[in-house]
Parts: sequence; structure tokens; C-alpha cells
Amino acid sequence: MTPLEGGLIVSCQADPADAFYGLMDRFARAALAGGAKGIRANGPDDIRAIRHAVELPIIGIQKSLHHDGKILITPSFESAQALASAGATAIALDCTRRGQAAGAFDRLRRIKAELKLPVMADIATVEEAIAAFEAGADFVLSTMRGYTADTSDIAHFDPRFIEQLVRAVGVPVIAEGRVDTPDLARQAIEAGAFAVVVGSTITRPHLVTRMFSGAVKRKQEFVLGIDLGGTNTKYGLVTTGGEMLWHDTAATPAQSGRKGLLDHLERIAHAGVARAAEAKQHVSSIGIATAGWVDPGTGRVVYATENLPGWTGTRIAETISAATSLPVFVENDANALAIGEKRFGVARGLDNFVCITLGTGVGGGCYVGGRLNHGAHFFANAFGHMAIQPSGRACSCGQTGCLEAYTNAAALLDYAHGTYANTQLLIKAAEEGEAAATAALVEYSSHLAAGCALLVQLLDPEALIFAGGLAQNNPLLLNLLEKDLAGRVPVWRERKLKLLTSQLGYHAGVFGAAALAS
Repeated sequence: MTPLEGGLIVSCQADPADAFYGLMDRFARAALAGGAKGIRANGPDDIRAIRHAVELPIIGIQKSLHHDGKILITPSFESAQALASAGATAIALDCTRRGQAAGAFDRLRRIKAELKLPVMADIATVEEAIAAFEAGADFVLSTMRGYTADTSDIAHFDPRFIEQLVRAVGVPVIAEGRVDTPDLARQAIEAGAFAVVVGSTITRPHLVTRMFSGAVKRKQEFVLGIDLGGTNTKYGLVTTGGEMLWHDTAATPAQSGRKGLLDHLERIAHAGVARAAEAKQHVSSIGIATAGWVDPGTGRVVYATENLPGWTGTRIAETISAATSLPVFVENDANALAIGEKRFGVARGLDNFVCITLGTGVGGGCYVGGRLNHGAHFFANAFGHMAIQPSGRACSCGQTGCLEAYTNAAALLDYAHGTYANTQLLIKAAEEGEAAATAALVEYSSHLAAGCALLVQLLDPEALIFAGGLAQNNPLLLNLLEKDLAGRVPVWRERKLKLLTSQLGYHAGVFGAAALAS
């Protein structure tokens, strides 16, 4: 690996939701043209493509979801073997305390013995570096510094840590992690680093753009958040710090088709911008949360059910941006809620949680390992359309037995046999102990628990966060749900799962939409 000495290694990685996903071979060619001496890449597919594009050394990694719900780098010998077969010339793996507990050092020795490739140890502390060196690592990288439980308070690259590593171990030290300026790269080399890895600052233009846009923002900006629901559209002006200055609601013309809904959104956007202007508050951008699955990169609805007829394929961001001359960001409503909770609400500090919206429809959004889960085609988190009753009730998606068909607002009213005119009256009656309302919530909770149990088994989250009209001011529902889940989910006590109601309240979707555009 001598060609790497004193050089720049470019980490060419992209998440599926990234605009440049699948184009890492082009970034590798660009890196080569710019003077890079090596590439760090994730997964056999990217490595194979990069190997065809350039002849540089490639550090291969495989990011995989571990059983603790967090990403682990190269968690098995088989994953390392696949990287080597794809063209990696070195293998990196997580050698932090967590990685060691997952068998990192056994993999390290086997990779060296059987694959005959150098092994690079990603660590976060000097102690982990020494342990990796003693286990036979050929290189030590500062990759995990600031990303483990015991270093989470470290938010910036510190060349002094590189100096400590160089003194502590007898193998080359490579600086990686938050090296986001040329000056820091230079300082790393001066501190004794064998080479420097730089990733996001080079290969993730949206993050670079965000840094620059953040630098030129005023101290206080105002974002118009719009939450397009099947019954009502809520909207409001929110500061980038999460303070809602005002809010309003308008009925959603759900059955009016694509043009009717776009006209409705345009009217709300213009009204919101005008109201802000009257108060001398300049709207910098608009966030829109909508039912349906959305490509957040383009703001286009990939697919929507007949709750909003004709909504599939609608280019919301493009249309509303043209109408208002403002940047517009669009996301699935439940995903937006998860973003809002992570930024402003009860999910701050959580890396693994599920948000579930209960209203006209049932939606979901989740973070796994600290990242919003979109799936490969933006269809992830369709919790409302998991089947819980084979050949059961018809659902708006065209299938039968879906969770949504049993846990939406109409279903809750149905369980009370028409006793109550709306769900708010039913929920209030249940809190007051009325038998019909209580029985309806008990039946509703049993169906909701059936769906939530599947999510808990699959994702093992830290918390389930409920929002929407059926969850707000409804503590009885969470009490019933906890009892139902305790009887359905194995090792219930050990999970210590939190059942939470969104602190963002009735306008949680507006906060989520605003968080998109902040």
C-alpha cells in the first residue's frame, strides 16, 4: 500500500436516497483526476464498478445492519471475501469495542491468513488502536472517532489524536473522520498521518451545499410547513429553530384529482407567504408533507393510493416552486414526521425509532442506525399496508387485511357501531369511561398491536412514537397498546421499548414539513 503514503484517499460512498447513488465509479475517476492516491468504497457492486474505472488501491468496506440496530463495518469474513472478489486491495473493519465484541479480531486474522490482504482497523480511541495493532492490523484509521458511545461528545477532527495514535502503535495511521477542509488534511499529515481519507466533503455535494447555504443564512429564517392530509391540510410558519409562529387549517379537496390538489397547495402556499410578508417575515423555503410515497430528491409522488385519486406521478416540488419562486422540499408525511421528531421532538438523541401516524390513513417513518429509512425505491415504511388479517377488510391500496383498514379513523368509529359522530367524541367518551367507546378502543388497540408487534420484531426500535388525530390526547390507547404488545412480543421487558406520543402535537406534520426545508 506504499502508493498511499502521503496521499489523499477519497471515500466514494452514497446512500440509496443520494442523487449520485450508483455513480461512484465516476466519482472515482474524478478523484483520480484530482490527484487522489486511493479510494475507500462500500459494497461489492460499487467496488467492482470502481475497479473497472481506475487502477488505484481500493479500501473495501461493507456497511451492514447489526443485530443491535446499528451499522457495523464489514461484519463477517464472507462480506470481506465478497469485497476482495470485487477488486478491493485492502479490507477495513470496525475494531472499536463494539466491533471487537462482534468478533472483529477473529475476522482480522482470517482475512490476513486466507485472503492475503492488508487489514485496516477503524477505531475511535487509543486503547482500541493498540488492541487492533496487537491483533495484527496493518493500518489504524481514526474513522470511528466521534461515532461511538464513549466518543460521541467529539464533534471535530483533532490532529492531536493522530499524534497520539502514531506514538501508540507500530503501524501506519490513516486520518479519517470529519476532515472537511484542506487545512485539516494538511494538519493530519503534519501530525504524522500516513495518508488522509476525505469523503462527504468531496463526494456528497448536497452536504457541501448545505454547509455553504447554512453559512449564508440569516440567524433567523422562516419556513412554511404544509401537511397535506386526506381530510385537512395544516400549515404554519416555523422558524429554523423549531418555533411555530402561527398555524392554520383548510379542508383538503381529496377527491378533486391532481389539478384540484395542486391548485389547493398553490393557494395555501401563496396565502402562507403573504401572511408572513404582512408580519415582515420572509419565507425562505417551503416544506410539504403528503400522503403517498415520494422521491425526496425530485419532490415527485412515486405512488399514492386512492385516498388521493390521481396523485401518483405528481411533481409537487416542481409545480409549487414555479408558482412561488421558492425552494420546495417534499416528503412522505410519515417520513416527514420522523424527521420532525428527530430534529424538534421526542426522538432527539434516538437512533432507532418508528413514527406511526394514525388518522384518515395509517403511515409510518423510521430511523435505523441514525438514518431515515427510504428503501431502494422510496416505498419503505408502508406500515399501514402490512397484512394483519388474511382475506380481511378491503384497503384503499387494493389489497385486503391491511393494518390501515383496521386502525384508521373510520375503523375506530365502526367498532363503536355508529354511536359517535367523530373520533374526537369517541376518544373523549372513552376517557370518561363510556362502555361503547372503551370497547371500541380495546378492539382498535388489539389490531394496532398486531401491526406494531411485527415492527418491533423486525426493527427492535428504542421507541414507537404515535402522532395524528387518533393518538393525540388519547393516553388510554397507549396504555391498552402496551398491555397488548407485552403479550405478543417475546423478551418484552428486556427491550425496554418506549411508547410515546408526539410532543409536536396536532401540528406534528407541519413541524415535520418545516424540518425538511430547514
